[in-house]
Amino acid sequence: MSTSTTKKKASRERPSFPSVYMALAHTLALRSTCHRLQVGTVITSTDFRKVLAIGYNGNATGLHNGCDREEPGNCGCLHSEENAVINCDAPRFTEKVAFVTHLPCVQCAKRLINLGNVKKVYYHQDYRVRDSLDVLKEVGIEVEKMEPYKK
Repeated sequence: MSTSTTKKKASRERPSFPSVYMALAHTLALRSTCHRLQVGTVITSTDFRKVLAIGYNGNATGLHNGCDREEPGNCGCLHSEENAVINCDAPRFTEKVAFVTHLPCVQCAKRLINLGNVKKVYYHQDYRVRDSLDVLKEVGIEVEKMEPYKK
């Protein structure tokens, strides 16, 4: 391989790990069966080397793939963060980072807190209620709104 080819490959822009995991969260959201809002979550290690859990919103396993009710905010679907917390078998002492397509609601913020050692939550889109920002910051969890990687 020539030197100029090596330099071209080395200089190309690569997406950051947070961008990669936010893109994965958006891809997972496509699996959501909720009629109102499709949300995806990825939980990783803080060095971004391991995906510890994934989740997307929808009904419980084995139940029909759809909402139980049409009422916004009370459709009966499990939230993506809730499913990711359920799926996460990493010990509490393992430091974690969460990537969520939408700002978590207050209850999901509390679930992430109880998961243990979540250091940061990245999100892309705001949720209709922003109270979770205060809840997460109160316990020292950093929160950052980010755009997904675009080539």
